[in-house]
Amino acid sequence: MSTSPAPHSRRATDAARAACDVIEMLEILWERGRDTASAVSASQLRVLYSLERADGINLRTLGDVLGSAPSSVSRLCDRLEAMGLVERTPSPVSRRELTIRLTGHGRAYLSELRSQREEVLLAAIEAMDPASRAALLEGLHGFRDAVVADGDRSPGPDGAGSARQDGGSAGHA
Repeated sequence: MSTSPAPHSRRATDAARAACDVIEMLEILWERGRDTASAVSASQLRVLYSLERADGINLRTLGDVLGSAPSSVSRLCDRLEAMGLVERTPSPVSRRELTIRLTGHGRAYLSELRSQREEVLLAAIEAMDPASRAALLEGLHGFRDAVVADGDRSPGPDGAGSARQDGGSAGHA
């Protein structure tokens, strides 16, 4: 006989729904400001973020990180390489492997994307009253800590958590 998981508290369920609503609003706001000529899909963006954290990995490792088949990852990298955001170079370890790296253009793209997203966030956060801003910061730290404690940590570009300890914005999608 299997046991069912404990029911979620009403407050946790409400918080999860509110977080989903906010994430959806952010996605809409962030998409509005993107340059459609150089738009990168969500899947391609995951590749860029992963390479930023582990630059110079091979296709198989990148597939493991993304939870995707190497053939799918290869197609994503083909498109990103055509856009000049990543490059494939011979592996220093094995002649049969290629490593995948962000190009300078790829790093600049992520930096600009984060700047644009931070502007959107700053406008909304500055419109909040100080008590709400403080509660948001405390809640975001608590959320990050819960994710890290659960082992589902997604490291940020510096190898630390996806939100910086200094109170700055993480800028991750």
